Amino acid sequence: MPIFAYTARETGSGREIRNTVEALSEQLAIAALLNRNLLVIEIREKIAKKGQTKGGKVGLSDLVVFTRQLATMIDAGIPIVQVLQALAEQTPNKVMRDVIQDICSRVESGESFSESLTRHPKVFNRLYVSMVSAGEKGGLLSEILSRLATYLENTERLRKKVKTALMYPTVVSVVAVVITVFLLVRVIPTFKEVYSSFGAKLPGPTQVMIDISDIVRHYLLGLIVLAAGVVWGWLYYIKTKPGREFWDKQRIKLPVFGSIAHKICLARFTRTLASLVRSGVPILEVLQIVSQTVGNVVMEKALRATASDIERGENISSALAKHPVFPTMVVRMLSAGEQTGKIDDMLERVANFLDEEIETTLSGLMSLVEPLLIVFLGIVIGGMVVCMFLPIFNLANIVSGHG
Repeated sequence: MPIFAYTARETGSGREIRNTVEALSEQLAIAALLNRNLLVIEIREKIAKKGQTKGGKVGLSDLVVFTRQLATMIDAGIPIVQVLQALAEQTPNKVMRDVIQDICSRVESGESFSESLTRHPKVFNRLYVSMVSAGEKGGLLSEILSRLATYLENTERLRKKVKTALMYPTVVSVVAVVITVFLLVRVIPTFKEVYSSFGAKLPGPTQVMIDISDIVRHYLLGLIVLAAGVVWGWLYYIKTKPGREFWDKQRIKLPVFGSIAHKICLARFTRTLASLVRSGVPILEVLQIVSQTVGNVVMEKALRATASDIERGENISSALAKHPVFPTMVVRMLSAGEQTGKIDDMLERVANFLDEEIETTLSGLMSLVEPLLIVFLGIVIGGMVVCMFLPIFNLANIVSGHG
């Protein structure tokens, strides 16, 4: 359906409005605006730029800012249409601005806010829409949006912590690979030429290093293609259903990193569950939503089975206890929450506890990884250097031809 950009003035207040509206023709667009008591000053069809994707993805940080500002302005009593217009004007992200303008236009035309959010599933997932819908129905939209903003802020903070923790070892590993390849391709061949002029047998480690250097130099492009192919094949495999199931089962069993991955999924599960329960979303719908956002197939299957058990009359804690992927601590806290009627508070405490444990583990891991990487680099680079200098330690015998 064509989109028309318009400038209009409210007949009552005289306030000027700039926005967009969807209509089959310009005349129908003007008629729709007149029905909303808007006097059209200027209107033109909006032509989408080549390559622009309507409702594309936006960063989590942009979504956090949008949600927090939306909650604050609605809590201040500003009508939602005016809030959306203000946010659209001040949002620097082009995709997010187009999304907000489209939502504003739909809300002006009579759609509910939650219904208009469903038009942009790449930006607003089911969790977001469900919480907004619950807020609209309960008349607590500003409060729900505030909780949602807090949830997104916690999610973003955890994501940044993990990225920061992985950045250092990743950079050091890449540098180590580059230095190793440089030594194999440029430095070791020079030593080979020097030693070959002696015409003597070289020490075993030196000869092995020279052979590896010859292989890397002659087949460097093929090795790069092979490595890229293996990485691409692995990434493609884990995107398939069996590949994702295999990787999700294995990654939570890995030493150290598996524990962190498991706790991240548990923190996401408990925080999401707490937010939805607190917002008044029905428990079966909550579990269905959480299973789609938890980020692990093992937990996803467990939550679906849990939903079936609850539908048959079981309580949440006993249904979750059947699945080893949920630790005893989580199950007991949930059971205590059921008995006291404060499930959301208990889950929030568990999520905060898990976040602290993740942060502590990451900090400890970083303090351990740094010296380990230095030792690894010393062994690899130092080992190569020692291998190439071994003949020099026995230079007299090599020169005389008795090496």
